Amino acid sequence: MQTASFYKDLNFSDESVVITPMLESSFGKEIRIAFKKGQVMKAHKTRFPITVMTLKGNIHFGVGEKVVILNEGDVIALEGNVVHELKALEESVVRLSLHKGDSVDRVKGVLKL
Repeated sequence: MQTASFYKDLNFSDESVVITPMLESSFGKEIRIAFKKGQVMKAHKTRFPITVMTLKGNIHFGVGEKVVILNEGDVIALEGNVVHELKALEESVVRLSLHKGDSVDRVKGVLKL
C-alpha cells in the first residue's frame, strides 16, 4: 500500500511549473503539477492515454482548436498522441495520471519546449 497527499509539501515557483511524482503502481503513475497564475505547459503529446484533474484553481486546457476550462474537481481524459496545452488562469494544482509506460522525465521535458 502507498499513500500520498497532493496538498502536503505543495510548492509553487515563479520560474516554472513544479512537477512532482507522487505515486507509482504496477499500472500507472500519479503526478502533481503546481502552476502559478499565467504559467503554461506548451503544446505537447504523449503516445499513451492520460487523465488530468484540477484539484485547485482553474486551467485553460487546449486540444487543437477546442478549449475547455477545467475548474476544481473537473477531469478530462485523452487518448495517446493528442496534442494539448495547459495554462493556469489562477494558482492551480493538477493531478496527472500517466500510463505505466510513460515517464516523469517526459513530462518535465515539456517545460523545455
